[in-house]
Amino acid sequence: MIIAPKQHLAHNRQTFYVALALILGIVVGEVLNLTLARTVAIQENPALSQIVEIFSVLTDIFLRLIKMIIAPLVFSTLVVGMAKMGDIQIVGRIGIKALFWFFSASLFSLLLGMLLVNVFEPGHSLHIALPVVGAETGLSSVRPTLGNFVAHIFPKSIIEAMASNEILQIVVFAIFFGLACASIGELAKPIVNFLDSLAHIMLKVTSYVMHYAPIAVFAAIASVVAQQGIGILVSYGKFIGEFYLGLFLLCCGLGLAGFIFLGRRVISLFHHIREPMLLAFGTASSESAYPKLLQQLERFGCDEKVCGLVLPLGYSFNLDGSMMYMTFAVLFIAQAYGIDMTLIDQLSMLLVLLFTSKGVAGVPKASLIVIAATLSMFDIPEAGLLLLLGIDQVLDMGRSATNVFGNSVAAAVVSKWEKSLR
Repeated sequence: MIIAPKQHLAHNRQTFYVALALILGIVVGEVLNLTLARTVAIQENPALSQIVEIFSVLTDIFLRLIKMIIAPLVFSTLVVGMAKMGDIQIVGRIGIKALFWFFSASLFSLLLGMLLVNVFEPGHSLHIALPVVGAETGLSSVRPTLGNFVAHIFPKSIIEAMASNEILQIVVFAIFFGLACASIGELAKPIVNFLDSLAHIMLKVTSYVMHYAPIAVFAAIASVVAQQGIGILVSYGKFIGEFYLGLFLLCCGLGLAGFIFLGRRVISLFHHIREPMLLAFGTASSESAYPKLLQQLERFGCDEKVCGLVLPLGYSFNLDGSMMYMTFAVLFIAQAYGIDMTLIDQLSMLLVLLFTSKGVAGVPKASLIVIAATLSMFDIPEAGLLLLLGIDQVLDMGRSATNVFGNSVAAAVVSKWEKSLR
């Protein structure tokens, strides 16, 4: 698809508005923090509490609108893609290539995170009182198990899967449905045409919802800074700085791998996905960027059939930023409590994270739950998570944007491997 000049200008303008909202959110949030939260806690300050609640509502509206789009968009694009492929062998080939890339990228993320934590040792330089061992973290008691993993793959009801936005379950049903449409040919054509129209309609709906994105980004950032203040960056500055350095190196590594297969087009790819990345960063949610990301990847030249399969799978199996965060968090907490993990223990931890991280899709604060389970497995106090809860939103912004970048590179590379990159 060729982007008309008018579309290109609109895209640049939207990116500018999101970036501007990000900056204004930081400024307004810090002003609120300095004027209303300097002397009393937020729970004791009704004015700040009400303002933060308003910000939270504005962000929640946007996230709800995005979630409203995701299920019909994933289902329609994937079914149409499967029907056009018409061959289960093609689907299997694309799926295997995607999973190979996901596995390699996840392993690279974990290893890079482990290396950086061992080099920088942020836990040893933390000058904050440690939580008492056994303190409650307030997290869900859900734990990554084989049963949970299977439950999040195979749907018992497609209606329930769509209602709860279980992307992987929608993917499984859509693959079966799409292949069935392909196998019966002309009889399924009305359904395929209907879903093709639905996909285009949902992308149009996405363009409407994206007009609200700058407001959501502003509200999300302002809420976090108003409550925490930029001052929290001083206490946790080293850890946050080293984690963001790790994300930058991870993006450089993934970008280099993309350059090997895509050449200089990887620069064009980054240009196309900068708005979805900013959106994910501002809202601390990679899910919020999904509809726009799908649209931008197709504009970049990725095959819509490949994107329709690779992106939903990537949102379940290829969260590179989150994988690095899990390694950082576990080793950071171990260092803070003075627990030395041997190389064998650390490598074992990586293998545990590589697989257990796939078992809690759709669970709120899934990364923290996986980290909690891993901590208990290696006899590290789970209470150490309390050290990170205050800055989790700040860290989540970076890892969400990195997740978007990683899945974009994956979709582009698999399209290239399939010789369908325009």
